[in-house]
Amino acid sequence: MKIVLANPRGFCAGVQMAIDVVDQVIDVFEGEPVYVYHDIVHNTHVVNRFKSRGVVFVEDVNDIPEGEVVVFSAHGVSPAVRAKADARNLTSIDATCPLVTKVHSEAIRYARRGLQILLIGHRDHQEVIGTRGEAPDAIQVVETPEDIPDLVIHDSDRLVYLTQTTLSTDDAAIIIDALKQAFPNIKAPPSEDICYATTNRQHAVRQIAPKCDLTLVVGSTNSSNSKRLTEISATAGTPARLIDDVNGLEPGWFEDVETIMLTAGASAPEDLVAEICRWFVDRYDATLHVADVFEESVEFGLPKTLKDVMTERGIDHKDRLVRVQAPTISAKAYGADAEPMAVAES
Repeated sequence: MKIVLANPRGFCAGVQMAIDVVDQVIDVFEGEPVYVYHDIVHNTHVVNRFKSRGVVFVEDVNDIPEGEVVVFSAHGVSPAVRAKADARNLTSIDATCPLVTKVHSEAIRYARRGLQILLIGHRDHQEVIGTRGEAPDAIQVVETPEDIPDLVIHDSDRLVYLTQTTLSTDDAAIIIDALKQAFPNIKAPPSEDICYATTNRQHAVRQIAPKCDLTLVVGSTNSSNSKRLTEISATAGTPARLIDDVNGLEPGWFEDVETIMLTAGASAPEDLVAEICRWFVDRYDATLHVADVFEESVEFGLPKTLKDVMTERGIDHKDRLVRVQAPTISAKAYGADAEPMAVAES
């Protein structure tokens, strides 16, 4: 059996930053309670590991005692949530992914110009809820092309679309094409809203999955980008399974399967991937192969809200960056050495 490890996979810079923020806050406020509004990222292991360190996750800032510390998740929050936190005199630390903040800023700018905004995404996703909250009177959510006839449009020449950052690029393109057919003069954002990590991981699946018999995606069921990876594999003709960790593996899946693509959503820790590799090596004497599609090297600085708190407490934060690079393979961690695998562009 061959296990083909996709690169890139796993943590993106936004997720790594958000996790690092909570780590830093735990250290800065040592011995004090730390609250996080919504799951910091959509991965059950990441959340449970922080819970084991005493972090409390809430879905309403009213559940946080006045004057305590709250971290806003990577998905972003609406101004109403920020105002509620201020009213409770909370110390708010913003771990919103900078790429989500970009979409928020676009929504604010377009709304101020009097444009109607069509936000392509999943209306119940935290990112969409937060973005919509920036300009609730100007934004309508479009989940599928079937939503278009029900939109209330005042002037089809004063429309712009934005997208959730974790969408499937294929699905987004279908909706964008439908919007352009319905409203030929609709404006696009100045640059792509779907984040680099989402796009790269999806492209890796498109390239590698057709060469494999099965795709395994490591990620939680509430992770939008992880679910999109399984859909893209299926569209490419390779069945896919979404698993949280090694415990989700079913031996019956692997009958007559020789080559498995293994990837991970942008919020899935790499140690979960390594554990799955060891499972295959132990059970099937599998060989590991690395397929490099893109090289990522992205840096985000710590958020200003955290830097301000660290400065107040005399903690040096100068030149602190969150750098994300492709996972490296070690025989000890993964159970076997990995061979490189060529991936031809289609």
